Amino acid sequence: MTQHYDLVCIGGGSGGMATARRAARHGARVAVVEQDRLGGTCVNVGCVPKKVMWNAAHSMDAIHRAAGYGIECAQVTLDWPTLKARRDAYIRRLNDIYAGNLDKESVALYRGHARLLDSRTLDVDGVRLTAEHIVIATGGRPVIPDLPGAELGIDSDGFFALDQQPRRAVVVGAGYIAVELAGVFAALGTDTSLTVRRHAPLRNFDTTIQDGLLAMLPQEGVDLVTGFMPASLRRADSGRLVLEAADGRRIENIDTVLWAIGRRANTDDLGLDNAGVETLENGDIPVDEFQNTNVPGVYGLGDITGRVPLTPVAIAAGRRLADRLFGGIAESRLDYANVPTVVFSHPPIGTVGLTEAEAREIYGDDAVTIHSTAFIAMDYALSEDKRRTRMKLVTVGEEQRIVGIHMIGVGSDEMLQGFAVALRMGATKRDFDDTVAIHPTSAEELVTI
Repeated sequence: MTQHYDLVCIGGGSGGMATARRAARHGARVAVVEQDRLGGTCVNVGCVPKKVMWNAAHSMDAIHRAAGYGIECAQVTLDWPTLKARRDAYIRRLNDIYAGNLDKESVALYRGHARLLDSRTLDVDGVRLTAEHIVIATGGRPVIPDLPGAELGIDSDGFFALDQQPRRAVVVGAGYIAVELAGVFAALGTDTSLTVRRHAPLRNFDTTIQDGLLAMLPQEGVDLVTGFMPASLRRADSGRLVLEAADGRRIENIDTVLWAIGRRANTDDLGLDNAGVETLENGDIPVDEFQNTNVPGVYGLGDITGRVPLTPVAIAAGRRLADRLFGGIAESRLDYANVPTVVFSHPPIGTVGLTEAEAREIYGDDAVTIHSTAFIAMDYALSEDKRRTRMKLVTVGEEQRIVGIHMIGVGSDEMLQGFAVALRMGATKRDFDDTVAIHPTSAEELVTI
């Protein structure tokens, strides 16, 4: 028997769920297909459990700095299994809430693997569904390098499966996932190294953030190993791991090697060829500004599109797609420019808009004015740990319209949201100057810079 819907979302992650629920509110008959836990990467092995671990690491960091305020703490220890158990229970509650939300919106849920038979029909483990519109929102998965012994390491999914805390860990990668997990390991007491192929991590970020991170990594307790091209991973007679680079350098006595070298779209076994859906060599599905694939009625959303792979982006794009298809808003689409993002390092990084290099390339050197500052936040005023906060405003034109905001330091994660609104509204340096500062805060530096 075939079930027919107005919309079927393949993938019960953030993008698929947001699209389905918004479409259902518009009166559409909707189904979601998911073969794993609801919530996708973000809820299960991404943003949410990562932030739980970051909160634990942040708490540990605060305890270590307490002595600067005359607070003497007894020996501090971490019960990793207890932390994991409580985190996992929290995630299970979220899984149940997601299922409940679908039920409240009268969205049908099919558990299983979806495979397209044509552009309007799919099979879910023997159950046939048809739909006028099909959204592909299957997310991505971590990449494991093709080198001898790579299987001895873990990926970011494996990080959340660790039952015990490693004594010694090496994180391989230069992106935000590598930086975040290396920081969590180190703050929680694991002897941690971060290896990068070039001179620094986060190479696509503004130089202010790169420079600030390079200064802070050793303060976090992370040993940065540059120019390290992994060649092999093996287990020594001691039972511990040895990571060897192409130039012969070795890192030995490792308990855990974590590969954080990128992600690949989950589009390999969806029957896309049957529907004629175009894919790129890396598995991504190209879409236009309205999330349309090359096949009418089939849409791509979230990480599989290769465009700004962030949870709020997938949610926003999905809701706008549903508004366009079922809400009568013909031009509804997401503007992918000026998306704010945060890296949960220690302390965190916040960035929105153009880097200085991008602004100079687009507008020319003469049109760009930079305003920057560096200071020690009051969080570290009485501590021997003096991590410097760095901030930069990138402005263009005579009116000095703000086109980029970049910061690394305490509170950057929370303060960025409001400043991102100002940037999107076209705020100028004068607007910032005319705003009364909130004192004493780190945020005030952005309006007094």
